[in-house]
Amino acid sequence: MKRTFLYCGLAASLLTACNKEFIDRPSLSGTTTGNYYNNAEEVRGATSTLYSGLPWRNYESRAQDAIGDVMSGNMFTYTDVEYLNFTLSSASERIGAAWGAFYKIIGYSNVMIKTFEEKKAAGGGAAYLDPAIAECHFIRGTVYFYIARTWGHAPIITDPGETALSGNFNIPRYLQSDVLRFALEELKLAEAGLPESDVPGRLTKYSAKGMMSKLYLYQKDYANAKAKAEEVMNSGKYNLVSDYNGMFTKSSMNNNEECLFSIQHQLSGDPWGTGNLKNPDRGAANLRTAEADAWEMYVPSLDLLKEYEFGDLRRKWSVMEHGWTNPNWKPQRVNAPKYNAFMANGFKYDTLVSADEGGNLNATRSNIAKYFAGPGKSFGSDAVLGQNSGNNVVLLRYADILLIYAEATLAGAASTTDAKALAALNKVRARAGLSPRTSFTIDDILHERRVEFAFEGDYWYDIQRQGFAKAKAMIQKQNRGTATGANYITTFTEDKMYLPIPAGEIIQDPELAKDPVPYYK
Repeated sequence: MKRTFLYCGLAASLLTACNKEFIDRPSLSGTTTGNYYNNAEEVRGATSTLYSGLPWRNYESRAQDAIGDVMSGNMFTYTDVEYLNFTLSSASERIGAAWGAFYKIIGYSNVMIKTFEEKKAAGGGAAYLDPAIAECHFIRGTVYFYIARTWGHAPIITDPGETALSGNFNIPRYLQSDVLRFALEELKLAEAGLPESDVPGRLTKYSAKGMMSKLYLYQKDYANAKAKAEEVMNSGKYNLVSDYNGMFTKSSMNNNEECLFSIQHQLSGDPWGTGNLKNPDRGAANLRTAEADAWEMYVPSLDLLKEYEFGDLRRKWSVMEHGWTNPNWKPQRVNAPKYNAFMANGFKYDTLVSADEGGNLNATRSNIAKYFAGPGKSFGSDAVLGQNSGNNVVLLRYADILLIYAEATLAGAASTTDAKALAALNKVRARAGLSPRTSFTIDDILHERRVEFAFEGDYWYDIQRQGFAKAKAMIQKQNRGTATGANYITTFTEDKMYLPIPAGEIIQDPELAKDPVPYYK
C-alpha cells in the first residue's frame, strides 16, 4: 500500500464536522483506501473538511480583515496599523497566518485528489469519487487564486508526498501569470466534474463558473468573465436575498440562495476551530456580555462611511452608528444598573452617553454590524459562545456575479448603457434602496463593489487589479484617520501592491527570495 493512502485520513482526522446534515462522518483513524472511501457518504465526509472553519481559520480570522479591508481603507484599527499605513514586513503575523492557512488547505486538497484517484484506479466507484475530486480541484484552484492575488509570484505544490520523499524542499516562486493559469485550470476541472446541483452549502458547477468569472475579471479577460457570469445568471439557481444583514448574522440563513461558496461554521458542543471568530473583533464594546465577547478590534473607516450614497440601506445593514437600533437585543450585565436600564427596552447605539451608561465612543464613532451575531441568545440575538458564532463566512455570492457581469460588459470602455449590464447592476442597487443608473463607468462599479462587499475581505483586490497608478491614486485620496485626526498615505510605492513572503518561509526555503521562474515549460 502506498504511503499516500494514509495522508488523507490523517488530514481528515484533524478536522470535525461543520454541520450535522451537511458533513457528519465517522472517525477516519487508521483509514486506508482498502477499507474506506467505499461509498459516497465516506468520500463526502472527507471532502467536507475542506469547507470547515478549521483549515480556513487562520485566514478568515483577522488575516482576511487586515489584508482585504484594513489595507484597502475600509477598516480602521489600532492593532494592525502596519496594514493601515503600509508599513508591514515579512514578519507580520497576519501574513504568516494567511500563508499557512492557504498552503494547509492546498495540502489537504492535494492529498485527497491523489487518494481518490488511486482509489478509483483500484476499482472505486467513479460516480462518487469524481465529484469529490472536482470539489478538491475547486478548493485548490480558489486558494491558488487567492495566493496569486495576495503575493503575486508564489510556489505551486501538487504532490506533497512526492516532495517529502524527494527531500528537496527548495521550491521556487512561480510567475503570477502561471499561478493564475494553474488556478484557472483547476476551476475548469471542477466545472467539468461537479454536479448541476447539490444540498445547500455543497459546491456545484455554478460555484466553479462563478469563481472562474471572478478570476477572468482579475485577468481583464472580459469576454470570458462575462460568459461565465452569464451562465450563472441564466441558471436560475441564485438570487439576491432580501435580508442582507441576516445573510451574515443569522445562522438560519447559512447557505441561502445568494451564496455560491461559503466556509461552513457551527456552534454546538465545543466550537473551537469550527465557530466563526469574527464576532468579538467587530462587536461594539457596549455589547459585550457574559455570553458574547466584543472588543471592536476593527471598526469602519471614515473614508468608507463617506462612500455610501444618501439612502443606501447597506449602510445600516453593515454599520452601527449613533441612533442605530436593534429592539430585540437587550444585553444585561451584573452590577451595572445604569447600563441595564439603558438597554432594557432594546439596544441603541449611542455616542453621547458614557460607557457605564451603555454608550460607545470609539475612533470613528461607528462599529461593524456585518458578521456580528449579537450579545447572545439570552439577550435576544443569535446564539454566541464567547468568541464564536455559527455564521458561515461567504466567499462568493450572487451579487458579485451580477457586478462581474456588468463590469465585464463595460470591458474597459469609458462608460456603457448596455441594457443587460444595467439590469445586473441595478438589481444590486435596488436591494439597497437606490435609484437605477442609466449608464455607468468603472468608478461607478468600484463604488458599488466597495459598499456592497464592505468588510468581506475583497476590496483590496479591487484596488490592486486597477494597476499601480490608479491604485496609488485611490489610496492617497483615502482618509485613514480618526474623528479627531485625519491620516493620508503619501508613500505608497509599487512594491506594496503585493504582500511579502513570510520571513520564516524564506529561511526554510531560500528559493522563495529569488526571482520567480516559469511553471509551464
